[in-house]
Amino acid sequence: MRPATLTIMNHVVRGLVAVILATAPWAACHAAAPSAAITPSYAQVLPAQAVHFATSLPGPVVWQVNFVTGGAPATGTIDAAGNFIASRTAASPAAVTITAAQLGTSGLQASATLTLLSQAQTGRVWYVATTGRDTNPGTQAAPWATLQRAANLAGAGDTVWVGGGVYSALVNFTRSGTATAPILFSSAPGATAIIDGTGLATPGGQAGLFTLANISHVIVQGFEFRNYTSASRARVPVGIFINGAGDGVQIINTHIHAITTTAPTTATLCASDALGLAVYGSSVAAPITNLVISGNEIDHLHTGCSESLTLNGNVQNFLVTANDVHDTDNIGIDAIGFERTAKNPLVDQARDGIIRGNLVRNITSLGNPDYGAQYAADGIYVDGGTRIVIEQNRISNVDLGIELASEHKGRLTSYVIARNNLVTNDTSNGISIGGYGAARGGTDHCSILNNTLVGNDRQSTGSGEFQMQFHATNTVFANNIVAGLPGRLLVHNATLNAVLPVALDHNLYFSTDGAALAPFQWNAKHQKGFAAFKTASGQDSASVFADPMWVNATAGEYTPQAGAPALALAVGGNLGADLNGTPLPQTGPISAGAIQP
Repeated sequence: MRPATLTIMNHVVRGLVAVILATAPWAACHAAAPSAAITPSYAQVLPAQAVHFATSLPGPVVWQVNFVTGGAPATGTIDAAGNFIASRTAASPAAVTITAAQLGTSGLQASATLTLLSQAQTGRVWYVATTGRDTNPGTQAAPWATLQRAANLAGAGDTVWVGGGVYSALVNFTRSGTATAPILFSSAPGATAIIDGTGLATPGGQAGLFTLANISHVIVQGFEFRNYTSASRARVPVGIFINGAGDGVQIINTHIHAITTTAPTTATLCASDALGLAVYGSSVAAPITNLVISGNEIDHLHTGCSESLTLNGNVQNFLVTANDVHDTDNIGIDAIGFERTAKNPLVDQARDGIIRGNLVRNITSLGNPDYGAQYAADGIYVDGGTRIVIEQNRISNVDLGIELASEHKGRLTSYVIARNNLVTNDTSNGISIGGYGAARGGTDHCSILNNTLVGNDRQSTGSGEFQMQFHATNTVFANNIVAGLPGRLLVHNATLNAVLPVALDHNLYFSTDGAALAPFQWNAKHQKGFAAFKTASGQDSASVFADPMWVNATAGEYTPQAGAPALALAVGGNLGADLNGTPLPQTGPISAGAIQP
């Protein structure tokens, strides 16, 4: 997938970049990588069951359920000592995330995932080990040798423990669990089972190290996937491949890396492909639904023209949470529609999902042979999806932070809410909406609320912090903090729209250019200074231009200080919780930006 970018890329030498960043030190901060553990990292829990969590995270921490401090009765609650009590009611999808977060906004946190069960599991327990034999009975004393043997025999409610070591095989899951009795495939406690694709073929043209085709109620937990590659444009390697239809699949705490394509290609072909974790809802009759992708690390991929983590086609009611996607050469997280993955356009659209609490960092298409000299890799991209919430994500040092668009003429990304996200240090822009050409799709009825955009467009592409392109309608950009580098556009409306593309208000803008010189663009015309922009656009009447007065921006602490201009600038509403897990009020004034004081 080639994300939208209208502006012509202007390459800046590294020395000049260093000088520019030095003039605004808060712009160079990266989201911190996870460096602590939480125990247990995975568990299955019953209604009202208690679980105690501990963390190695240093310093004071706050405990959260689904990235809300203390949780809530509907999702489960957790106290300051890490004692969790599960909800008495069912969740859909059937999982929650437990997070220990260091106080502040640096992003240092550790997460665990819980699968919510309605009844205790009574199935059998099977064992796989590198020292086993498939003629064995699959017991702990006499384990099987291959996961394929387990995938062929494990039934509803069963657990498969896989011993540590390296397994070289493609695994095709053939049996499903049930809603009340899922099948768990997991690395054995204290071990990591490694699925290594070195030298393996890609049957059928596209294959995963794990493939779950038309599979329901299977949980994959705690594996490492690596070294799966193709040198042919006709062969697509995938770390984990979920396709067809299915209900209740969960992918938890896996590490997917070194999935690559080396197929010959050029920037005009966009023809080589590899994917880390791919979900293709290809059935018209039924979706892939109640999907959970949680706590995974996906990194160091060469994906060609594809994505690191993608949900494509007839995929409905999904949760993508607490994943760390980094150091890849194309899109980090993508929710896609209208690619004819499912042949009926009425269902060919990722929808009704949540993308929450992910860390997306260090992603660029520069040097990717399918892109050449382009900064075109999104951190989080909704390409034709609908009714999706993107919240509490930390996105840093990618090309385009968040993009809401569509690549197909007459098709739209619609009814997406992007709120309480921190987007920093990107090479091209912070947030972009609208199709990248007049013959492409667009954006409709989306809301971009309470985000903090800092120091983006490092490579002076002209995209700026917030970019509007073709066919954007009925969208709101409000309650955000936009802090740009010197000379970079704070707002970039690139097209001559007859209809207002976006309503903007209650935002805080800042750059060291100053209010009188800061650059904006409206209807493809440059506007010098904030006052000129407001006059030309008729927007942002309640917005201000001022220093955000953060606590310690050089350390990534983007919390407003006492007396900061963002305080009480914004208005409450359906805004969820801020980046630190503080629930936001439905009414009354709040702070602009992703972090409340």
